[in-house]
Amino acid sequence: MKRLAVGPMTTPEYNEWWVKRINDNIPEQSHENNQSIKEYLRVVPSELEIIKQDFEWRNVELKKKIEQIEEEKMNLRLDADV
Repeated sequence: MKRLAVGPMTTPEYNEWWVKRINDNIPEQSHENNQSIKEYLRVVPSELEIIKQDFEWRNVELKKKIEQIEEEKMNLRLDADV
C-alpha cells in the first residue's frame, strides 16, 4: 500500500524563493543619515524646560546689571561726598 504525502507540494524554485524572500513591511536602515544610538535617543527638552532655561539665563543677566548699577551708584555717592 502506498502512502500519499500530505502537505503543500512545492517546487525547488518556490523553496528557493521562500528562503530568499524579503518582507517589504520592515524598513531597512538608511546609510545616508547614520547617527549613533546615543544621538538618536537623546532627550529633547520640553517647551516648558526651554522657557525655564531662558528665564534663568535672563535672571542671571539682570542680576549682573543690578550689581553694575549698584556699583555705579556707590561711585556717584563717593564722588558727591568728596
